[in-house]
Amino acid sequence: MSLLTNVMDHSLDEGYAEAAARKKAAGASGMPKTLKAKLGLAAGLVLAALVVTLGAAQARVAAPVVAKERQELIDRIDKETKSADKLEGNVDTLRDDVSARQRAALKTSGGSGQADLVSMLSGATAVHGPGVKLVVDDAKEASSGGGDDPRETADFSDTGRVRDRDMQRVVNGLWAAGAEAVSVNGQRLTALSAIRAAGDAILVDNRPLVPPYTVLAVGDGKRLSTRFQNGADGLYLNALEDNYGIRATIAVESDLRLPAAPSVIVRTAQPRTEKGTS
Repeated sequence: MSLLTNVMDHSLDEGYAEAAARKKAAGASGMPKTLKAKLGLAAGLVLAALVVTLGAAQARVAAPVVAKERQELIDRIDKETKSADKLEGNVDTLRDDVSARQRAALKTSGGSGQADLVSMLSGATAVHGPGVKLVVDDAKEASSGGGDDPRETADFSDTGRVRDRDMQRVVNGLWAAGAEAVSVNGQRLTALSAIRAAGDAILVDNRPLVPPYTVLAVGDGKRLSTRFQNGADGLYLNALEDNYGIRATIAVESDLRLPAAPSVIVRTAQPRTEKGTS
């Protein structure tokens, strides 16, 4: 108790107490003594208050202008978005028109079975038949990944996300297994189709896809499924499932329906005619 009492009675360190006593005896204080110093301090305080006041007033004056500019920017974005949507709709309409004209041209070029075959293989007409349905999806706990992409060297992703390179291998594996027509999320693939990436999104013919990715392939269903799963690309897909949690299911279907490609435009290639043939 004596120690506690001593602490309570002498809460201030003796050194601090002596310094305070010397300062008091010398008459020193924190306030300026001379009139000039006092005026300087007052002028500094007034200047600081003036700066703060002007800053606040300027912020109040500028606030409506900033809000107006922000609203104008939002309105401009909305307007351009609507314009882009309208143009995209016009492009889709024109594509459908071109596709219809191409199909009509193929039918009127003799109406032979060869013309129908060319139309189907080129993707210019819708098709149906037996085949396989392959659904590929991201892992349940997929992430966007970091800076280093191990896929650059190992062809795998530790993020659990399906990449464009995966879909390329899946589609190529189905073609190699004997598929006669392939679509991804309703997008019919042709000889001019491209599967690419834009950030984390997968594009097919510049149209973004959303997982899960449903791949339909027309062909001999059982044979197509077996050859794909036993091939290098099917084993690659299995490795993605085992190592990174990517989900995939394949099923044999009795009748699949694939749409026609939006348009098949050839600007440079010309049909080759053999000399001496009529």
